[in-house]
Amino acid sequence: MTFKTKLMGAVAATAMLAGAQGAVAAGHGGEITVAYFLEWPMPFQFAKETGMYEEAMGTKINWVSFDTGTAMSAAMASGDVQLSVSQGIPPFVVATSAGQDLQVLDVAVSYADNDNCVVRADLEIDKDSAAELAGKKVAVPLGTAAHYGFLKQMEHFNVSLDSLDIVDMAPAEGEAALSQGAVDMACGWGGALRRMLGSGNVLLTGAEKTELGILVFDATTAPTSFVAEEGELVSQFLAVTAEANAMWADESNHAKMLPVIAKDAGMSEEDAASTLSTFVFPTVDEQLGSSWLGGNAATFMKGVADVFVAAGSIDAAKASYADNVNAEPLTDAK
Repeated sequence: MTFKTKLMGAVAATAMLAGAQGAVAAGHGGEITVAYFLEWPMPFQFAKETGMYEEAMGTKINWVSFDTGTAMSAAMASGDVQLSVSQGIPPFVVATSAGQDLQVLDVAVSYADNDNCVVRADLEIDKDSAAELAGKKVAVPLGTAAHYGFLKQMEHFNVSLDSLDIVDMAPAEGEAALSQGAVDMACGWGGALRRMLGSGNVLLTGAEKTELGILVFDATTAPTSFVAEEGELVSQFLAVTAEANAMWADESNHAKMLPVIAKDAGMSEEDAASTLSTFVFPTVDEQLGSSWLGGNAATFMKGVADVFVAAGSIDAAKASYADNVNAEPLTDAK
């Protein structure tokens, strides 16, 4: 099965589920299910574990962890999940390009240094010898932020995708394969990326990627129908998230927040602190500005979609993704 076929299969499955999205989401019956990632420590987890969300919203929340943003899209399409925290923009773009009606509601986190590809150390390949990747086997979680970053890096280094043996693996699987020598390069984020770095090296740093225009950020996302039906509930959720981010921005709160966040993320406090140090959590005002939800987010999504189309990973991009960004709930939360 080819690289494109595997991704298109996931896209098709998501699109088929999208038709059921509205009816199922509407029947959440006084409780909602929210998706998030393990080994991805964020301030919202302090609010999650201390009951801040339920207290503000008056609603029972079921929290479910996922391995990839593509799985989050499928769960929202089926109606099993109403909100996804920190879904990557590339899997969001893949889903919406396929016809799934989702919206970005906030900028959950920006993390240029925490999403990357790692080349096996014994190959001794770096940015000056990236052409030597031709013929190598690469583990990539298709349709994710790591996939987008991988495509842009290969484009930058003029490495043809046809010259690579690309396999679809979640970050944890890719890390295991890299450590065992089963693949030559693996791409991922969070704890898996941290462990990958024990087996090799990156080609470009976060700063170098940003300079090339390879942005890396996640968003809180939801089906458009759910936002329309439960706008006040969504605003309350975003308000609590913003409150937790503001708490974390004050370093005097780290001592009480870090142990809670680390435990919920399934990490040691040291590893959680190391990961969090590479994260940026924009304020509500910053998110509502032109750099993010006020314009650039939709433009960036279009750029991601065009890259995927050029790489043959999706069939077509939307003319615009402006309708997939909804700043109204966050504005109301402010």
